[in-house]
Amino acid sequence: MSERKANAEWNGGLKDGKGRIALGSGLFEGPFSFSTRFEDEPGTNPEELLGASLAGCYAMALNATLEKRGTPATNVKVGARVFLGKDDAGFKINRIELDA
Repeated sequence: MSERKANAEWNGGLKDGKGRIALGSGLFEGPFSFSTRFEDEPGTNPEELLGASLAGCYAMALNATLEKRGTPATNVKVGARVFLGKDDAGFKINRIELDA
């Protein structure tokens, strides 16, 4: 199996700091911050990238399943919604919903 890599860096305090997320392939690198994760500031965040990863995996798996059953799809689109919440232990992903 292949090994895939990604990197993240955070500089500064929790609310005033800045971070960068990068894919090992070099095809994406972008900033993130407290505001892009927990507020409505435009920008990316780790949860968004996790949702994209899961949606991509599911789209490929669904396509493969349909193909094996003799009804191949010409196009599979999947959307993901990642719900970030908080409890007594801290922040967590409460659920991820996929729409195909």
